[in-house]
Amino acid sequence: MTNPREQAKRVSEEAEAEVTEEVVAETLEEVQEQVEQVGKEAEEQVIAKPLDEVLGQAERAYAAYVEAQRQVANAYRMNEQQIAKAYRRAEQQAKNSCDENIRQVLKVREESIAQALKARDDAASQAERGYKKAKEQAERACEARIEEAWKKREEAVVQAWQLREETIEQAWNIYAKLSR
Repeated sequence: MTNPREQAKRVSEEAEAEVTEEVVAETLEEVQEQVEQVGKEAEEQVIAKPLDEVLGQAERAYAAYVEAQRQVANAYRMNEQQIAKAYRRAEQQAKNSCDENIRQVLKVREESIAQALKARDDAASQAERGYKKAKEQAERACEARIEEAWKKREEAVVQAWQLREETIEQAWNIYAKLSR
């Protein structure tokens, strides 16, 4: 993207060059034609006409010169107005381009935020599912170990009672042997 000032300057220079060249060329052609015409008339009539007529021709030539200057000044004013219009157009184009770029960037930002929120929500729900699954596994493992611990305890109690019974029976047997 080009700088709006550079673009306006380029458009201004192009418009100025076109208008100035055209207007100045036309005005110069008109002035040259009028001067040539007056000059030819003056040459032809210098010999035949009195001094008053020559002065009249000089006045007409001067009036044509003044008119040409006025036309050149008008051409420069028109050129200035056209350059100002071209600058305003370039400035408006730059503004429109900038506004469009900002709209696109804001749209992309909104889409990115929406995607990030969706990703966050997906990650949160996935983490929640993972947590629940891990919790269930931990509870099942805990219950299995508690059950296993209860079985081992029962087995140990049963063995302890059996050992106690055997020990008491042996003690009674020993006592019975001794008491006889």
